[in-house]
Amino acid sequence: MLKFWKKKPVTDEKDSPQEVEGRITPIASEIDETAIPPGHVAPNGSLPIMPVPREPLDTDPVTDNPAAEVGQAGAGEDETPQADGASWRKRLGGSGFAKSLSSLFARNPVLDEALLDELEICLIGADVGVAASAELIDALRQRVAKREFADADGLLAALREQLVTLLRPVELPLDVSTHAPFVILTVGVNGVGKTTTIGKLAHHLIADDRSVLLAAGDTFRAAAVEQLRTWGERNNVPVVAQASGSDSASVIFDALQAARAREVDVMIADTAGRLHTQGGLMDELAKIRRVLGKIDANAPHEVLLVIDGTTGQNAISQVRQFMQAIGVTGLVVTKLDGTAKGGVVFALAREFGLPIRYVGLGEGIADLRQFDAEAFVDGLLPPTLGAAVDG
Repeated sequence: MLKFWKKKPVTDEKDSPQEVEGRITPIASEIDETAIPPGHVAPNGSLPIMPVPREPLDTDPVTDNPAAEVGQAGAGEDETPQADGASWRKRLGGSGFAKSLSSLFARNPVLDEALLDELEICLIGADVGVAASAELIDALRQRVAKREFADADGLLAALREQLVTLLRPVELPLDVSTHAPFVILTVGVNGVGKTTTIGKLAHHLIADDRSVLLAAGDTFRAAAVEQLRTWGERNNVPVVAQASGSDSASVIFDALQAARAREVDVMIADTAGRLHTQGGLMDELAKIRRVLGKIDANAPHEVLLVIDGTTGQNAISQVRQFMQAIGVTGLVVTKLDGTAKGGVVFALAREFGLPIRYVGLGEGIADLRQFDAEAFVDGLLPPTLGAAVDG
């Protein structure tokens, strides 16, 4: 027997998602009157809010791994020390950036011009970019000429210092307390992990005592709606969704109305993956902004562009195009624990100066980390040459 949303007496506490058996969306005549403002019905005649069960899932929606192994990652030590150096080194130590630089210093312990030349080539190969790499090496060359370093260990320490300095300006945490509900619109090309990022971000916000509502704005891919519902179940938060092929702006419009009616703290909207060269789909993002503006002139309050860390220098053109289309306010760089070289983070920081809100350091639900410049550099580079040789 299905348990639908029922009207409840007014209390001092906010409503929490109710449990249902199954994943059936109740029809409009059975909705909670507080879910959608009077007189407003979703375009398909159904209530877009999906109540979700509290039981954990058996499998991870992305990797199909058991939830006990992946989905529960946030319940242990992995979730708490977000800036813990050892944890970041464990996640980033296998990146192309970390391996190439550690190997370089281990092979060339002598401080000379050849080491600087190899270091510049190494930085460019790690996706730091030609301009940023040249600036870093030129600064180091000047300090070497002034004999500021006694050996290559000193050069390594100086490089770490310069990399942290480059990233400090973009180390700006996301503040969702400025508006209520705070609207986050996630955008990006296909396959970067937008929906997964939303699920992990919801987990992060809930841990910070924020109420969350998700909007399944990726209506072009049926699997995306189901995937977001799965994340909603895992996090025990409601999901606003309509039938596949529905107008994305309409879904997100309904979601914002529902979030306002229920006094939700944060609404996170998914959007269809699109290439930055697809003009029609990019125009749709502008439409979403216009539609949201009819309810809240400041919405969306954050436009998070999700970047795949394995993309390399192509990430630069992606950011540029999305900035022109909708105005990006923050970045999330994913998949940095795998084959990503990692240097693209430095290239993005130098080129755009956009806040890097989070980085993805694994598949677990708690592996979306708030960006920490010092921890990031520490994860990529050993503190000393001895550590590089031991590694």
